[in-house]
Amino acid sequence: MNDFEFRDIFPSFAAEKRLQGLKTHKMIQPEIRIQDFSYNLPEERIATYPLEKRDSSKLLIYNKGIIGQNAFSALPSYLPQDSMMVFNNTKVVPARLLFRKDTGAFIEIFCLEPHFPAEYNVSFACCKDCTWKTIVGNMKRWKGGLLSFFVPQDGLHDVARELELKAELVGKEENSYYVKFSWRSGFPFSKVLEICGKVPIPPYLNRETEEIDKERYQTLYAKYRGSVAAPTAGLHFTDEVLEKIKVKGIDCEELCLHVGAGTFLPVKSEFIADHIMHSEPFSVTKTFLEKLYGLREGEKVVAVGTTSTRSLESLYYLGLQCLRETPSKWIPRCVSQWEPYLADNSISLKDSIGALIEYMSINALDIMNLRTQIIIVPSYSFNVVDMLITNFHQPQSTLLLLIAAFVGTDHWKEIYDYAMDNAFRFLSYGDSSLLIR
Repeated sequence: MNDFEFRDIFPSFAAEKRLQGLKTHKMIQPEIRIQDFSYNLPEERIATYPLEKRDSSKLLIYNKGIIGQNAFSALPSYLPQDSMMVFNNTKVVPARLLFRKDTGAFIEIFCLEPHFPAEYNVSFACCKDCTWKTIVGNMKRWKGGLLSFFVPQDGLHDVARELELKAELVGKEENSYYVKFSWRSGFPFSKVLEICGKVPIPPYLNRETEEIDKERYQTLYAKYRGSVAAPTAGLHFTDEVLEKIKVKGIDCEELCLHVGAGTFLPVKSEFIADHIMHSEPFSVTKTFLEKLYGLREGEKVVAVGTTSTRSLESLYYLGLQCLRETPSKWIPRCVSQWEPYLADNSISLKDSIGALIEYMSINALDIMNLRTQIIIVPSYSFNVVDMLITNFHQPQSTLLLLIAAFVGTDHWKEIYDYAMDNAFRFLSYGDSSLLIR
């Protein structure tokens, strides 16, 4: 059952009586109102720039109702030796491109993900043209035809001028558009973006992208291009902190989820059940799954960021899909938004991950490309993640709901009140927290 079929059957969760008689293992709480997950965030508490040193950020520690603080550089001392730490190694691409019509009107195109060729690495390697799913700013001024990339007349963009980058509108899907890019010179599209694009820093920073963002809106361990927003929990890590973690004997593993623009979208519906979550691609290796499968009782999984959390939890439900259809017949599909709230999660994590490993063995796969639309809200039962490292999130956002689900609806406000009272910096370039479930 996909998300839209689910909404057709249950168009509103506002009245609990509409759920009477529904036989499921668990269900999203119908009374979750997004306004209950709000707090006052003064503009001056939003960190518009990163600190000079990444690991000098503050670290809030929440453990069994007790809240304390330290510098992020002290993080390794709070992590158990028998643990597996999971990082999202996606890399932010300079996805904002500014074009200009012959009339002089400016059109900004925000690249979301490749459409043709659909694979990230293949699309980035294209040397002539490719088509991407995009968001288009000032769309009402673009009725069709080719747009030319806007090259500032400052003498510093000679290479961009030689590219003769063009954009053509070729399709539409709800609020996004398919745009075909074409250029000269033989450069791959990844290089075209480096030359012409801007790093897509969050809109709530209320400033233009600057030179510092090219380095600091990127984790040190970023490897695979594809995100249009940074997995910001990882921005605090330095080589020194990573080394201390490894010296302690903690198993550091990586997966890759490409963060989409949907991470910036506010929840506009009164009830969270009426919010449509965006989907994102992610990938894992067989070696990673074997490490997860091999965890011994008592060993903890530490997720660096909400993106790692969503990926890890999605793996459990993908494993359930695989078990239900048998590994030899299963065809991977997106974890739909409400799937976890309808599924039988009595299956062990080991059995679920084991099914995915068997599927990869049958199909001789070393890496598996997947997709998830999972939304984590109060009433969600965590199956994988025990500890979470994350920044402080926007009011009334799906990320804040994830935090409330992780620590409990009675505790997220205590955590955010403490952060506000103790001069913590908020959002992407802000301070960090270690939350222990």
